[in-house]
Amino acid sequence: MEVTLQPSERIDDLLKHHLKIIQSKEVFSFSMDAVLLAQFVSLPIQKGRIMDLCTGNGVIPLLMSTRSKAKMDALEIQPRVFDMAKRNVLLNDLNEQIEIHLGDLKDAPPHFGHGVYDVVTCNPPYMIGQTGERNVNEHFAIARHEIYCTLEDVIRVSASLTKFGGKVALVHRPSRFSELVFLMQKYRIEPKRVRFVHPRANAEANMVLVEGIKEGKPELKVLPPLLVYDADGTYSQELMEVYFGSKKGGE
Repeated sequence: MEVTLQPSERIDDLLKHHLKIIQSKEVFSFSMDAVLLAQFVSLPIQKGRIMDLCTGNGVIPLLMSTRSKAKMDALEIQPRVFDMAKRNVLLNDLNEQIEIHLGDLKDAPPHFGHGVYDVVTCNPPYMIGQTGERNVNEHFAIARHEIYCTLEDVIRVSASLTKFGGKVALVHRPSRFSELVFLMQKYRIEPKRVRFVHPRANAEANMVLVEGIKEGKPELKVLPPLLVYDADGTYSQELMEVYFGSKKGGE
């Protein structure tokens, strides 16, 4: 379906999935953490309900739609970015599966219902309040800093939305991993799968992917590290497969 682009917007190919996505260097462009979260999370295949919080331009539900036929809701607080997400759904003819909503995630449980989702995902703002360099671009600042929601807000709301035995999956910075685990357990989401993402071998992790189960029993599986680059500076084989569906060297 054709959509109208706003100034500064462009349409990119969405990796290996034959999808299109509207992006803007002045408003919002997805990053690797969203792609890896969409690949990492365990999804129902044929049915169920999924919620993506802090959805941005909708990249995570778009990618998840290639792995699941479940109905998806996605929530975004910024009107300008919400509009991009809605047009991305229309652009890919996914409006029967994905519905984008404008609103504050803190208001989500009474609006969408308590304990109704099989999976909740979120790529939340990483920086606490004013820590780090605050971006002068309002859209980037909101996406990167805890201006409208804190990590505790995200996890509390995710726990409320998720049904008993449902999954919550997030991506965050390793520096806040202990806080992330503490808050998940505080709201009765038991971490079950963890994977650290490293730029290259022998480098510290710069992302962590975590999936927990609502009211799950303690049993944590730490998966092998994911390396983004090989020693020669090119994408690792796993990243090539995630992004392009092909192995290095065209194998």
